[in-house]
Amino acid sequence: MSFINPDPFTTRPEIDGTFGVVTSTHWLATAVGMAMLERGGNAFDAGVAAAFTLQVVEPHLNGPGGDVPIILHDVKRGRTEVICGQGPAPADATIAHYKREGLDMVPGTFESWMLLLRDYGTMRLRDVLEPAIGYARDGYPLVERVSATIQTVEQLFKTHWPTSAAL
Repeated sequence: MSFINPDPFTTRPEIDGTFGVVTSTHWLATAVGMAMLERGGNAFDAGVAAAFTLQVVEPHLNGPGGDVPIILHDVKRGRTEVICGQGPAPADATIAHYKREGLDMVPGTFESWMLLLRDYGTMRLRDVLEPAIGYARDGYPLVERVSATIQTVEQLFKTHWPTSAAL
């Protein structure tokens, strides 16, 4: 079988699927993405659902204020596109400035995922966000790194965001 890696050692195994494949840095996000495919969604629906789940279950690595460079290829439309929702904004990057430039939206993390879902997804926003909302509302098992990361910013939260620190 030519698709099998001849080198048996790898720190990340190759993943092959006959129905679809979803991978992420957290098992719950991977499962959510796969569930979107199983419910009839496409790869873009799965990616958005997994991304929002990651924002809940790995808040130390993901969040609405983070970066999201998206490079996508839509086979049906035969085009490759980049949605750039990344990087810090300069001080003069105000709403007024962008309006003067004729822009009504500058994608950030949240807007980038919404743009991807709007333009390429097939599922409703409610259905794609439902699993992430459920984990945020009902809880999930924390990976050790989340608690360790929260502990490193404990004093910052107590000083600047006491209600968040209390939570």
